[in-house]
Amino acid sequence: MSNDDASLAATHPAEALAPGTPAPDFRLPTTPDQFVSLKEFRGRPLILAFYPADWSPVCGDQMVLYNEVLPEFRRLHAEVLGISVDGVWCHLAFAKDRKLRFPLLADFEPKGAIARTYGVYRPHEGICERALFVIDAAGTIRWSHVSPIGINPGADGVLAALEDLTPH
Repeated sequence: MSNDDASLAATHPAEALAPGTPAPDFRLPTTPDQFVSLKEFRGRPLILAFYPADWSPVCGDQMVLYNEVLPEFRRLHAEVLGISVDGVWCHLAFAKDRKLRFPLLADFEPKGAIARTYGVYRPHEGICERALFVIDAAGTIRWSHVSPIGINPGADGVLAALEDLTPH
């Protein structure tokens, strides 16, 4: 990749999968010997929170916020999964330090393979975009959002998307 290509990629990230797209299945480790797959969550809404890296200030704030909002997500019958290219040992230390009560999945090897299928891998940096997907009970993406890397997207968009899935 030339410097011009790298600059273009940095300012024009990959296109995240759009609402209405079937969510690509995956199987990723959450511990050295435990895996989680998308199909395990069929029948209920799921939030996928891709983030660049454990231990960065914005990522820490974002994951702690989702931990605090977890009761509200669950009131709307949704679960949340954090996904980054960090390894399971890094995730375990980060989750313990931040007292997270939801799984962090390691998209470590092959690096970023799942982020690539969702259109949110930054190959020029070797990290995920800061991207959110709300997947419905049937496995279809109903909402997606990519934030600038340095901006915590908060939880309002996720909550609104989950509310839209809830029959009134």
